[in-house]
Amino acid sequence: MSRAAIDLGSNSVLLTVVDDGGLVLHDEARVVGLGKSLGDGGAFLPERMDAAASALADFAATADRLGVPPIRVAAVATSAARRATNARAFFARIRSETGLELRTISGQEEAQLSWLGARSGLEQAPGPLAVIDIGGGSTEVIVGQGPTPRARRSLEAGSVRLTETFLGTGTVGPADLARARGHVKALVATLSWSQRPTRAVAVAGTATTLAAMDAGLIRWDSTVVQGHTLSRARLAALTDALLAASPAKRRQLAQVSPERADFLLAGAVLLDAILEAAGLQGCEVSVRGLRYGLLVVPD
Repeated sequence: MSRAAIDLGSNSVLLTVVDDGGLVLHDEARVVGLGKSLGDGGAFLPERMDAAASALADFAATADRLGVPPIRVAAVATSAARRATNARAFFARIRSETGLELRTISGQEEAQLSWLGARSGLEQAPGPLAVIDIGGGSTEVIVGQGPTPRARRSLEAGSVRLTETFLGTGTVGPADLARARGHVKALVATLSWSQRPTRAVAVAGTATTLAAMDAGLIRWDSTVVQGHTLSRARLAALTDALLAASPAKRRQLAQVSPERADFLLAGAVLLDAILEAAGLQGCEVSVRGLRYGLLVVPD
């Protein structure tokens, strides 16, 4: 029996459908910006809800066509929904319009699912692993060995949130970047490494887009991005290129996902700071994240 999972985040919404053997039938992401201007306790904007609702309606229809009716789709929402005052009302609208039953998951459950999803697409190796999930509103850092993580921290900074607070979507100056780095460094300093990781895997759209840029892709190819090694040296080069770029140039640099272009500089800063704190010189990148974790959890 086919299965489907939807991950509704602060910036993007993602759908994956697999058959009963685990073969991916459909995998799609759309940037809808649901968490735009949300802050720490605001409301979803009407136009952002409309964009998300349109994508979710399309996703429900796609899943249904592939044998998974909306009521059976595992659909979850993360950081933005945990903060938005009108999340429940929005979910009721989605239920009425699409039949999807969205639920908000805790940071702990988000970490567990991201861990399971990332590990499902990796060659297993000895030693502690860190999974880094940079979202639009928050960043999850999960460390452990085997199927169950041993430590998890959620940083209240994501690529969209950090951009809105410090960088903006126009041309970014070095002073703005320095302020963002200072904020991130203070947040990352709160991480405690009870188990020092020997390798790291980064998941979600920021990391996969940076990996695609590093690989020189002009069209998305998951087979190239999956397992791509992103070193801190290459992250520094990408950071410099994004800092020097105009908004239009950023979109050219991020051809595989131009809708993410404005938030990639913040994401690169976050990823580099976490790798530095972990004592690692780079990470692997995985196209499998939270939604793949939903697909490996029994119904």
